Amino acid sequence: MPEAARSFKVVKPGLATTVQDLGRPGYYHLGLPISGAMDRLALIAANRLVGNEDGAAALEAVFLGPELTFAADALVAVTGADLPPKVDGVEQPGWTAFTVAAGQTLSFGFLKGGARAYVAIAGGIDVPEVLGSRSTYALGALGGFEGRALKAGDVVPLGTANGTGREGASIPPAARRPVANEIRVLPGLYWHRITESAQDGFFEDTWKVAPEADRIGYRFRGGRKLDFVPREQPFGAGSDPSNIVDSCYPYGSIQVPGGTEPIVLHRDAVSGGGYFMIGAVISADMDLIGQLQPHQAVRFAAVTMEDALKARHDETARLKATVPA
Repeated sequence: MPEAARSFKVVKPGLATTVQDLGRPGYYHLGLPISGAMDRLALIAANRLVGNEDGAAALEAVFLGPELTFAADALVAVTGADLPPKVDGVEQPGWTAFTVAAGQTLSFGFLKGGARAYVAIAGGIDVPEVLGSRSTYALGALGGFEGRALKAGDVVPLGTANGTGREGASIPPAARRPVANEIRVLPGLYWHRITESAQDGFFEDTWKVAPEADRIGYRFRGGRKLDFVPREQPFGAGSDPSNIVDSCYPYGSIQVPGGTEPIVLHRDAVSGGGYFMIGAVISADMDLIGQLQPHQAVRFAAVTMEDALKARHDETARLKATVPA
């Protein structure tokens, strides 16, 4: 079969469907974010189901799935959000490998839970690597398919399948991570800039995901405004007490402009700026944020460094156990 035949055509692009892999670390100090899948476990699980390497490029579909017509037979798996896949209108199981024959169309039903679905195809999506990754960084028009989200009419090339994927292979339900309503946070960075009562209130209050939540950052609303410890603002920090002299933004850090709406910086976030940060979401919980829907209620929970390290160890063990059956 000619390699050119291994492709799919985008009939409908969905809401925001991009090519993503595990990202491009190593360039954050130059202002280039890591990008990559918002839910890494879901991407890796989808790739394992179709026989790809963990970091193979796949599609990340947000809220609304695309409609794709395949030029050749393909083994496909959809993980992450509960966005039911369909082949020529016939529903297929999620977290399970299934075949789409040449000429057939993959589409999706209505979203039932979560926010982002991952569509892995045996052989991976064969777009050019940019700085070691095929991930899309749309703000910089970098990577992915022409540096942007998919559009109707795009013909997307696929790599050569290695034949190790198996139709019907499935990730057991116990290994599929549920949507979270609690996000663990390690206080620090500029935590001392808010009062003790504000520190307590941040963890006592229930927050809701704002509609503006995206790959750059997840904004939260509904909690009490944070009060700041009085100080004379340093030169260059501006008059608002939430302003600081420009600083680096760690991945997962939480900034609170004006002390009103926390923003968790995610995969496509900028690397620095002038807002203070009260701490950071632990690495084990960053995937969970990518599956939160607008208006979903969550609580933040304070943890220690020892807690965060144990959570990372547990998440690594969960990932190792996420294997097809």
